[in-house]
Amino acid sequence: MNSKRMSSDVRKKELQLALHRIALGKAKSAAKKISIAAVAREAGVSAALIHNHYPDIAEAIRNAQGRSSRNQRDVKQKDLLNEQEKTRKLRKEISELQIKLASLASLNETLLNENSILKAKREDLKIIDLI
Repeated sequence: MNSKRMSSDVRKKELQLALHRIALGKAKSAAKKISIAAVAREAGVSAALIHNHYPDIAEAIRNAQGRSSRNQRDVKQKDLLNEQEKTRKLRKEISELQIKLASLASLNETLLNENSILKAKREDLKIIDLI
């Protein structure tokens, strides 16, 4: 191979220009949508090169797509906080329901006991049901 390697600064500038051309709709390639792969094709490099050596360009591409890492992280953090709040409320409700259940179980036992006492008294008095 006789081709000369570009310096890192020149390659970065080429990637930025490729991103700009795609964003303006003036890409040399058939790229219509902004993506890392499209910018890589437009600049004549691999997508891996952008990911591995130019993370700032990759982040600029994600920003142009509206999917920046920071935005995604913030959205996920907000979703996590919302889910944690829901979980806290549900756990509180479960605790309250367990207390009510214990109270109702106690009341039920009391009523069962009273019912058995009344049945025994009825048997002693030989009361018959009219129904």
